[in-house]
Amino acid sequence: MFSAGGTHTDGQQLRDAFRKVKQAVVIVRTQQRELAPFPQPGMASLNGLGSGVLISNDGKVLTAAHLVQAADRIEVEFPDVELIPARVIGSVISADVALLQLDRAPMSIVPAPLGDSDKVEVGDQIFVIGAPYGLNQTLTAGHVSGRHQLYKETEGPTAVEFLQTDAAINGGNSGSPMFSLEGEVVGVVSNIVSRSGGSEGLAFAATSNSAKRLLLDRKPFWSGIEGILVDGNLAEALNVPQTAGILVQRVAEGSIASRLGIHPGTLRANVEGADLVLGGDFILSVNEIQVTGRDSYDPIYNSVVTLKPGTSLVIKVFRQGQILKLSIPIEP
Repeated sequence: MFSAGGTHTDGQQLRDAFRKVKQAVVIVRTQQRELAPFPQPGMASLNGLGSGVLISNDGKVLTAAHLVQAADRIEVEFPDVELIPARVIGSVISADVALLQLDRAPMSIVPAPLGDSDKVEVGDQIFVIGAPYGLNQTLTAGHVSGRHQLYKETEGPTAVEFLQTDAAINGGNSGSPMFSLEGEVVGVVSNIVSRSGGSEGLAFAATSNSAKRLLLDRKPFWSGIEGILVDGNLAEALNVPQTAGILVQRVAEGSIASRLGIHPGTLRANVEGADLVLGGDFILSVNEIQVTGRDSYDPIYNSVVTLKPGTSLVIKVFRQGQILKLSIPIEP
């Protein structure tokens, strides 16, 4: 015969952990101005919704980079429906993690502790709290199904590891914290592999150690640029004057890219099945590091986060047939 004691114990532990951390889980609401969806003309203000988690007493929130990368305005909603404006202070696209700073720290809410994701093993039970379809404080539970490193050729401080899980993840869960049964954040939900747009039992979260290493252990950086790597035949067809460049799609209001004067795209197009916004700048190099492909992202990011106050960030762009150098001093 089998004992049900273990299941009861796990259920109680899950309830206790949920109650301990649920107040730290937030809804992240974004607004950005961009080209109106086809076939509407002109510009439109579009809203986005995801999740995040408060991790410090001074108001720092972890969330997903793709949710806030080009956002003009961000508000963080706590379970008591308190809305607090926030800004991005760090974003790493390759890991899909971002760090927000609230305009003011929330009252009487205990931050969720960051756990050591290196201790998480395949088969461990985990749970996710987020706002799928805007339904706040939704809990889903499952197991760690695997561990994966994105871009295996990348090593060192910029290497990114993801936890795979069978916990149900749906739209609005982007940026949701993944917790151990001890109530520690061990991952930040990135995306789902889904043909239907709903949960199909295959979801990924950047590990807490990756997020900590990239955003907390060193000075964070946010460009405010949403771009697409263009290389090969497409780069040649678009007259890019080198083998690859980053085609700027959107630029967030108030970001360093906006202050540099980088131009976003102005025309929607579909090229070989891929939706692009054309007409924006092509980024050719950053701090003299040329864009050659995906493997140039990490050297570029490292060069930016190590810039000292008073030195300049220099970006070379290709705009309407001309190569321009744009620069801006780094503020303390």
